[in-house]
Amino acid sequence: MLQQELLIKVVAFFREHKVEYMITGSVVSSLQGEPRLTHDVDVVVRIDQSVMPLLTRSFQSPRYYVSDSSILEAIKSKTMFNLIDTSENDKVDFWLLTDEPFDLSRFSRRRDEEVLGHQMKVSAPEDTIIAKLKWAKLSGGSEKQFTDALRVYELQYLKLDLNYLEKWIRGLELENLWQRLKNEASPVF
Repeated sequence: MLQQELLIKVVAFFREHKVEYMITGSVVSSLQGEPRLTHDVDVVVRIDQSVMPLLTRSFQSPRYYVSDSSILEAIKSKTMFNLIDTSENDKVDFWLLTDEPFDLSRFSRRRDEEVLGHQMKVSAPEDTIIAKLKWAKLSGGSEKQFTDALRVYELQYLKLDLNYLEKWIRGLELENLWQRLKNEASPVF
């Protein structure tokens, strides 16, 4: 199964079981900015333990690997767990929605977009930029994360809510990366 097919199957699972979600990460920055290869799909989810047996039943071994204990730990600690397609080594990282103000804000701003011919909930471009800059900072300056943010900024520039962006840039102390991004950017008008 190709990564795209896995994404479509996961989104169908979310719809069927009424799981609130948001596609984020490099899949979305590729849609909103410059396409690039990625080895995983990042999804922010709001779930509880009742979803666990439904998920493991829908994505059964040996084709898939998902650990009940990792799901329970992720729910308890508001971290993440994986679903792996063992035949293709594609992976979905399920990031549990936290109570952090930025996480709540970006989750409330998710939007419907057509992806691969299917309607999906995705991160707003401003939130994609902020999250990518946040990951660049946390990873000690990852150029891949920074470039993803830069390309989204350049291609979405005319549609961006710059006040929203700057509010969170200050709040998350990302000013240095933000200034670098603005200095390097060549927005598409």
